[in-house]
Amino acid sequence: MPGEILRALDLTVRRKVESLVPGDHRTSVLGPGTELAQVRPYVPGDDVRLIDWNVTARTGEPHVRVQVAERALTTWLLLDASPSMSFGTADRRKADVAEGVALAIGHVATRRGNRLGLVTYGVREPRSLRPLQGRRGLLGLLSTLRGEPEPDGAGATSLGEALMRAGSLAVQRGLVVVISDFRGPIDWELPLLRLRSRHAVIAVEVRDPREQALPAVGDLWLVDPETGRQLRVDTNSRKLRERFAARAAREREALAAALHSAGVDHVVLSTAGDWLRDLVTFLRRERRR
Repeated sequence: MPGEILRALDLTVRRKVESLVPGDHRTSVLGPGTELAQVRPYVPGDDVRLIDWNVTARTGEPHVRVQVAERALTTWLLLDASPSMSFGTADRRKADVAEGVALAIGHVATRRGNRLGLVTYGVREPRSLRPLQGRRGLLGLLSTLRGEPEPDGAGATSLGEALMRAGSLAVQRGLVVVISDFRGPIDWELPLLRLRSRHAVIAVEVRDPREQALPAVGDLWLVDPETGRQLRVDTNSRKLRERFAARAAREREALAAALHSAGVDHVVLSTAGDWLRDLVTFLRRERRR
């Protein structure tokens, strides 16, 4: 991954997150931290390590420093591992783009001690990885992508279930990134709305060019990777290609409308071209809004 692109992604994701989570991930709770909230008289039970000796010397009475507690931001990745993600006719498969996005976001999300959690779905053995801090979170993601995960409870088989799973696991307000081709019925709107009411959500849609338009190459056997159903079509038929393209466009328009209605940021990445630059461009544009 080119260094300059990674630095740009780091900056844009960090600013995006900071704009969505007020206070640069600080809370009003008093406790361990780096920012001074107040200096007050010492009371029995206070940690003597917090005594402010300068104030104590000036007043002749012990005083302690009370700081603003800091909490790490938690980013959840919801990664689609369903059979349709194995499709790819351009430079790479959809699954390759999805994993690349997960690694890029994960690299940035684990900076400065922040935590990263993962929920995969769409396979027989979906996984949930509890949020881990810093390098441990990134290593947990890498382990899962390499097929060496340590499961943490039950998984999810559909996007709706994955959204509900993330909602139950994500206690503190944070960022949820859904990486999927969003194929299949749109029956996940309600759990998405519930999740969006508590968290910032970004939907990363991965497409392949051949899902939107058929080439004129004669007879083809089309296979639904989710069901295994096969269909023979004559792609030399202009009417067939036009109907296919129109239906595909309507389906994607319905998806975009559902995500927009839920207040979710939505970016489309392709298996053709430079998906990482497209992702950075999207995040920069969103930051300027």
